Amino acid sequence: QVQLVESGGGLVQPGGSLRLSCAASGSIFSIKAMGWYRQAPGKQRQLVAAITVGGSISYVDSVKGRFTISRDFAKNTLYLQMNSLKPEDTAVYYCNVAGPGTLDWGQGTQVTVSS
Repeated sequence: QVQLVESGGGLVQPGGSLRLSCAASGSIFSIKAMGWYRQAPGKQRQLVAAITVGGSISYVDSVKGRFTISRDFAKNTLYLQMNSLKPEDTAVYYCNVAGPGTLDWGQGTQVTVSS
Protein backbone atom coordinates (compact mmCIF):
# COMPACT_ATOMS: atom_id res chain seq x y z
CA GLN A 1 0.00 0.00 0.00
CA VAL A 2 1.10 3.55 -0.71
CA GLN A 3 2.40 5.35 2.37
CA LEU A 4 1.97 9.06 3.01
CA VAL A 5 4.35 11.26 4.99
CA GLU A 6 3.37 14.81 5.87
CA SER A 7 5.81 17.58 6.76
CA GLY A 8 6.15 21.35 6.92
CA GLY A 9 4.10 22.22 9.96
CA GLY A 10 5.21 24.47 12.77
CA LEU A 11 4.42 27.45 14.96
CA VAL A 12 3.47 30.60 13.11
CA GLN A 13 1.98 33.94 14.09
CA PRO A 14 -1.46 34.96 12.89
CA GLY A 15 -1.22 36.25 9.35
CA GLY A 16 1.78 34.09 8.60
CA SER A 17 2.28 31.37 6.02
CA LEU A 18 3.32 27.74 5.88
CA ARG A 19 3.73 25.23 3.09
CA LEU A 20 2.88 21.64 3.88
CA SER A 21 4.16 18.70 1.87
CA CYS A 22 2.89 15.14 1.57
CA ALA A 23 5.26 12.61 0.05
CA ALA A 24 3.64 9.47 -1.34
CA SER A 25 5.60 6.26 -1.75
CA GLY A 26 3.88 5.51 -5.04
CA SER A 27 2.17 7.13 -8.01
CA ILE A 28 -1.27 7.56 -6.52
CA PHE A 29 -2.08 11.06 -7.74
CA SER A 30 -2.88 9.78 -11.23
CA ILE A 31 -5.49 7.31 -9.98
CA LYS A 32 -7.04 8.93 -6.88
CA ALA A 33 -8.37 12.31 -5.88
CA MET A 34 -6.26 13.56 -3.00
CA GLY A 35 -6.91 15.94 -0.19
CA TRP A 36 -5.67 17.68 2.89
CA TYR A 37 -7.52 17.05 6.11
CA ARG A 38 -7.14 18.64 9.51
CA GLN A 39 -8.12 17.67 13.00
CA ALA A 40 -8.26 20.20 15.79
CA PRO A 41 -8.29 19.10 19.44
CA GLY A 42 -11.68 17.69 20.38
CA LYS A 43 -13.00 17.89 16.82
CA GLN A 44 -13.53 15.46 13.99
CA ARG A 45 -11.12 15.24 11.09
CA GLN A 46 -12.24 17.56 8.29
CA LEU A 47 -11.37 17.63 4.59
CA VAL A 48 -10.26 21.19 3.82
CA ALA A 49 -8.86 20.96 0.29
CA ALA A 50 -9.07 18.42 -2.50
CA ILE A 51 -7.77 17.93 -6.02
CA THR A 52 -9.18 15.40 -8.46
CA VAL A 53 -7.19 13.31 -10.91
CA GLY A 54 -8.23 15.76 -13.62
CA GLY A 55 -7.10 18.74 -11.59
CA SER A 56 -10.38 20.12 -10.31
CA ILE A 57 -9.89 21.77 -6.93
CA SER A 58 -12.24 22.45 -4.06
CA TYR A 59 -11.91 24.02 -0.63
CA VAL A 60 -13.98 24.23 2.48
CA ASP A 61 -15.35 27.77 2.87
CA SER A 62 -13.21 28.58 5.88
CA VAL A 63 -9.96 28.33 3.89
CA LYS A 64 -11.03 29.62 0.49
CA GLY A 65 -8.79 32.40 -0.75
CA ARG A 66 -6.11 31.55 1.81
CA PHE A 67 -5.07 27.94 1.10
CA THR A 68 -3.85 26.50 -2.20
CA ILE A 69 -3.56 22.79 -2.94
CA SER A 70 -1.19 21.56 -5.62
CA ARG A 71 0.72 18.44 -6.62
CA ASP A 72 3.89 17.36 -8.37
CA PHE A 73 3.44 14.09 -10.25
CA ALA A 74 7.17 13.64 -10.82
CA LYS A 75 7.90 13.92 -7.11
CA ASN A 76 4.72 12.12 -5.95
CA THR A 77 4.17 15.05 -3.62
CA LEU A 78 1.06 16.94 -2.61
CA TYR A 79 1.32 20.48 -1.25
CA LEU A 80 -0.80 22.87 0.75
CA GLN A 81 0.22 26.51 0.70
CA MET A 82 -1.40 28.24 3.66
CA ASN A 83 -1.46 32.02 3.83
CA SER A 84 -3.10 34.51 6.18
CA LEU A 85 -3.20 31.86 8.87
CA LYS A 86 -5.61 32.26 11.75
CA PRO A 87 -5.62 30.74 15.24
CA GLU A 88 -8.59 28.60 14.19
CA ASP A 89 -6.37 26.91 11.59
CA THR A 90 -4.47 25.27 14.45
CA ALA A 91 -4.71 21.51 13.94
CA VAL A 92 -2.86 18.41 12.87
CA TYR A 93 -2.87 18.29 9.08
CA TYR A 94 -2.99 15.04 7.12
CA CYS A 95 -3.09 14.11 3.47
CA ASN A 96 -5.02 11.15 2.12
CA VAL A 97 -7.38 10.04 -0.59
CA ALA A 98 -10.27 12.49 -0.87
CA GLY A 99 -13.25 10.20 -0.63
CA PRO A 100 -13.78 6.45 -0.22
CA GLY A 101 -10.79 4.17 -0.03
CA THR A 102 -8.55 6.17 2.23
CA LEU A 103 -5.09 4.81 2.85
CA ASP A 104 -3.57 4.26 6.27
CA TRP A 105 -3.25 7.64 7.94
CA GLY A 106 0.19 9.10 8.41
CA GLN A 107 1.34 10.87 11.53
CA GLY A 108 0.31 14.25 10.20
CA THR A 109 2.04 17.54 10.76
CA GLN A 110 1.14 19.97 13.55
CA VAL A 111 0.24 23.53 12.62
CA THR A 112 -0.06 25.99 15.48
CA VAL A 113 -1.11 29.57 14.84
CA SER A 114 -0.49 31.71 17.86
CA SER A 115 1.05 35.01 18.87
